[in-house]
Formats: sequence, C-alpha cells, structure tokens
Amino acid sequence: MFVRIVKMSFHEDKIPAFMENFDGVKDKIRNTPGNRFLELYQDKDNKSIFFTYSYWETEADLENYRKSELFNTVWSFTKTLFNAKPEAWSVDKLVSLS
Repeated sequence: MFVRIVKMSFHEDKIPAFMENFDGVKDKIRNTPGNRFLELYQDKDNKSIFFTYSYWETEADLENYRKSELFNTVWSFTKTLFNAKPEAWSVDKLVSLS
C-alpha cells in the first residue's frame, strides 16, 4: 500500500464549486477498487490550498482510477478551477503512530 498526496490551489471564488463537486464524488473515489482511504485537507493560512490524501493498494489500482471515466470527469472539471499547477506525490508510509 502507498499514499498519494495531491496539492491543489484554487481561485478563491472557485472554492465553493470545488467543494460541491468533491462532495458529490468523494464516495465514488473512495469506493474505487484499490482505494482504502481518502481525506481532504485545507491549508490553515492559505484557504485556497487543498490537499487530498489517499491510500492505494497498488500502483496499478491508482493507474486504473486515473484511466477511468470517473477520474476524467472529476479532473476535467477540477482543473478549470486552479490558480496554479497541481502537484502530486506517491509515497510509502514508513511510520504511523496513533
């Protein structure tokens, strides 16, 4: 399993549209085969910056999602709201304390 982190920065007036769309698709994304966890975060200081954290079983699962109609629909809408190029990382979790 690995973690996918995506940083997105939005035009301030587009944040409500992003939130409404995310609310409508979050369960579909979370229930994509291989997805084990999904969270959305907002920066405390710059309210235009958001992060998604998702856990994926395999890289193939993430790639299958990225090739899906769901991703194409979500991403084609979301990218119109950005005020900066998104950034993404795939990372391995080394330590987790709870």
